[in-house]
Amino acid sequence: MRMRVMGGRKACVLRKKTVAIQGNTVSNLIFILPPIYGAIQTYKDGLEKRYLAAYLCLTAVGLGSWCFHMTLKYEMQLLDELPMIYSCCVFVYCLYECFKYKNTVNYALLFLLITYSVVVSIVYLDLKEPVFHQIMYGTLVSIIVLRSVYIVLWVYPWLRGLGYTSLTVFLMGFFLWNVDNIFCGKLRALREKMPPVVGAVTQFHAWWHILTGLGSYLHILLSLYTRTLFLKHRPKVKFVFGIWPVLLVEPPKNL
Repeated sequence: MRMRVMGGRKACVLRKKTVAIQGNTVSNLIFILPPIYGAIQTYKDGLEKRYLAAYLCLTAVGLGSWCFHMTLKYEMQLLDELPMIYSCCVFVYCLYECFKYKNTVNYALLFLLITYSVVVSIVYLDLKEPVFHQIMYGTLVSIIVLRSVYIVLWVYPWLRGLGYTSLTVFLMGFFLWNVDNIFCGKLRALREKMPPVVGAVTQFHAWWHILTGLGSYLHILLSLYTRTLFLKHRPKVKFVFGIWPVLLVEPPKNL
């Protein structure tokens, strides 16, 4: 009888772990599907390839995270974490080149960001220290935030809504991610006492994916909106099915 009870308990725990893995895996769809749509729309609108790269890099983060949470293997973890650095470098380049003439290339900034990516990759592969990765990633995010705040405060103040929404959503995800990391054991024990549906909703790591995926996507919209305004295009944010924001860009009017 005891063995049967213990076996049942183990099966229950296993099911709940499976729910967590599935939630953390499927939640990455927000990193994958919307950016693919954005990349297609960017290509159709004939916009600069760096924004195509930004969308595809965000998709790469989602695919890497999907593979990691589905397998929990170290190699897949690298496919999750290193693209976070690379995508942020692309975001930095796009945001700091918003006010340049079309088809110009900032080779100095490109060299700096590529060097940063390579050095972080090499050091992280050698150290295997998560804190190092978090600091390097946080540094890039801080640079992006400072530039975004400058744009919405002093250049295009009517973009504050989009800019602040992007930042707030991302920070909410970052907060939940830290709560999940710090109180992981207590939260897991609490979820074991909850019904499966309630436990699934309280998977903060999955919410980290959803909120940071949305925040990153909105950041690309902000960067692209800023760039197209500078180039005298006519960008408009529209909502697919009244829910999901997309940017449609019309060419400048002929004077």
